Order: sequence, then structure tokens, then C-alpha cells
Amino acid sequence: MVDTPKMAIAYHSGNGHTEVLAQSVQAGAKSAGAEVSMVTVEAMDDAKWAVLDEADAIVFGSPTYMGSASGQFHSFAQTTNKRWGRQAWKDKLGSGFTISACKAGDKDTTLGYFATLGAQHGMIWVSLGLLPGWHLSHESEDDLNRLGYFNGAAGTLLGDLPAEDVHKADIATAEYLGGRVTQMTAIHLAGRAALAAR
Repeated sequence: MVDTPKMAIAYHSGNGHTEVLAQSVQAGAKSAGAEVSMVTVEAMDDAKWAVLDEADAIVFGSPTYMGSASGQFHSFAQTTNKRWGRQAWKDKLGSGFTISACKAGDKDTTLGYFATLGAQHGMIWVSLGLLPGWHLSHESEDDLNRLGYFNGAAGTLLGDLPAEDVHKADIATAEYLGGRVTQMTAIHLAGRAALAAR
């Protein structure tokens, strides 16, 4: 029998907007059958590192500030170097999510940064796996992936609005990502178990 997928969501939230997406990824993952742990990346300690080390999948999250992930997330990423050196996260599945005040906002740079970080750790990256929504005249801003990102989930919210105003489509897209990563992780674990049983 294949173990329940263990997912860790490693994220920084500046004003609560990213927190909303993190909780949405968590909800989607739990609905798909994952055991999910939330890890805020500030002030990492041994217990937080153990959660990440024991996870089958890690989903990175951060607001996009000045064209990349937040300084807090970058500081966390730099402290993963010891795990990088021993390839402790090799073959874990990974993905990411971000939000910014501008509709474009260079969020693709943040998602690309997450994918590169995952690749450096030898992780297997999971794309969003959705066609873009809201890109034809008959479509709506309420569509999944309304902003048309592919390397992960993305949202936008005007910087002076509260977290409870995060768009429902961005919340639903983050939930979809959580479910997709869980499904891909389950497939990965089942494949590994099948190979081990040969």
C-alpha cells in the first residue's frame, strides 16, 4: 500500500495575501488526500527543517516584491545550502505560488526562481497544468488560471486591499495546484513502490 503523500508548504507572507494562497494550496491538497504541514520560512528551527526533510513534496510560496520572491524567502533559500550539498531533497516533488499588486508584476520571475531552486535541489517540478483562463472574449476573470501562468499558481490584488479581497479565481487556482501536486506525488510514490517490489 502506498503511503499518504506528505506535503509541506514553505512560504513567506508579507501582508496576508500570500497566506490566503498558502491556505488555499493546503485546502486543495487535503481534499486530494495529502497530509499537509505549513512552514513559515522566517526563523527556521530544527522542527521546521525536519518537516521539510520528511515531506514528499514541497510547495514554495512568496509575494513578488521588486521582481522576485521576498527577501525573507531568499534568506530561507540560501540557508538550504547544507541540504543542497547532500541532496537531501532530491526527487521530492516541488511547485510554487505567488501574488503581487500588479496583474503582471514579474510574477513569472518568482515562479521561475522557485523552479530553479527546486532544480538545484534535484526536485521534480510540477507545473500548474492548466490552460490559461480569461484570454478569449467569451471567457471570464472568474476562470481558473485567469492570469495565464504555468510554472505554478499566481494571483493579483491591489496592494492597499485586505487579504480577504484576494480574488476567488486566484484562490481556486491555488486549490487546484494543491490538488495537482498531491496527485502527482501519489503517482510518484506508487511508481517508486512498484519498482521496489520488482
